[in-house]
Amino acid sequence: MSLYYLQKLLYDANRDRALRARFLSDIDSVLPAYDLSEEERRAFRDRDIGLLYVLGVNGQLLMHISAHWGMDHIAYRAALRAGVQRHGPVRAGLYAMTTEA
Repeated sequence: MSLYYLQKLLYDANRDRALRARFLSDIDSVLPAYDLSEEERRAFRDRDIGLLYVLGVNGQLLMHISAHWGMDHIAYRAALRAGVQRHGPVRAGLYAMTTEA
């Protein structure tokens, strides 16, 4: 897993308008620049906020990109909960779960 690159991509997309436009319209043109696993690339292609959260991506980064993906805050929070239900506990990062939910 490459948590650094997951978060770096989101950080870059949140800060660089041109990159964000490509990220939103043609994600496959952006992904090769980041060292990501197939699961991580799939999470971006599918706009799977829940899986990105479970992979350990910081919630602040996710919140901003979810807004660009058209999610309101209620849908964003629901996606985080659904991600844990579907993919299991958060695996890494600040939100890593050390106990059962």
